[in-house]
Amino acid sequence: MQAFRSVRMVAIVGLGLAFGSSRAQSPSLEREREQAQGGEYVGRKEKSGYRSPYRVEFSAPVSELIGDLERTERGDWRIESETPHGEWYTHRAREHFGSWGPRPRAYPPPYGVVNWPIAMRRERVIAVALRFVGYDYQHHHIPDWNPPRHWPWQKTCAGQNGRGVDCSNFTGFVYNLGFGLRLNTDVHHQAEERFANGPGRERTPLRHIALPKSYDERLATLRTGDLLFIRSHQGKISHVVIWVGPIGRSPDDTPLILDSHGGDVRDSNKQSIPCGIHLRPFRESSWYNQSADHAIRILRGE
Repeated sequence: MQAFRSVRMVAIVGLGLAFGSSRAQSPSLEREREQAQGGEYVGRKEKSGYRSPYRVEFSAPVSELIGDLERTERGDWRIESETPHGEWYTHRAREHFGSWGPRPRAYPPPYGVVNWPIAMRRERVIAVALRFVGYDYQHHHIPDWNPPRHWPWQKTCAGQNGRGVDCSNFTGFVYNLGFGLRLNTDVHHQAEERFANGPGRERTPLRHIALPKSYDERLATLRTGDLLFIRSHQGKISHVVIWVGPIGRSPDDTPLILDSHGGDVRDSNKQSIPCGIHLRPFRESSWYNQSADHAIRILRGE
């Protein structure tokens, strides 16, 4: 891994950032790398026809931020669970895991990442998360679990079973895969956690961030990679998003978040953003901002 450099690298998100070897890619999404002049990595248009107007501009090449996921078995979707891939769809797995599917493995800490500058580690959070753009909103433990039609299913906006995760399983998996940090994946418990398990046998303290009332002050307070927890209209914590921060780019300069969501959110082109994992706008008038409760900062250091 090379040192952190001031290199502009743009990731335009249409269907994620699953670059590199085929073993690191999910077969159903047919994600591929397309490199154009200026170092732009462009995702393919989704099957639904949706193309996001949003992009992320990293300060280091994607190959440095998530090179281990591109080139090693860490990025292999078949080892997302502690349960061997060959046993994911057995009768025993169905009886044991039900509609949630196999539990995620505990990833070891990635070599050398702990020594990176804090800005580079925060950008890794987003680079890891963008690999799953286009996945459905599903009540699953791991993103690439794709059960057959006869399997038990908790109804979601996706309309049918398939690959995908819900909001807190998404945030939990991103930090597990990216850093070997394990969070509780129940959104209510995740919102209250004071420590993450990992890396290894260690426990990592988490910083709870109280949000200022002002929208502009909130934008100044949050950092790339922070988890932002949102309350439902009934007043209970019901959702969590990843804050993209200053590396996000939108046509109207609206700040961006990244989440697995089923609600009707429209992008800068007034197009409905599909159900599932996508970059979404954090507008002052949005539910995200109006119902935001607090943030948790997992990567410490200013």
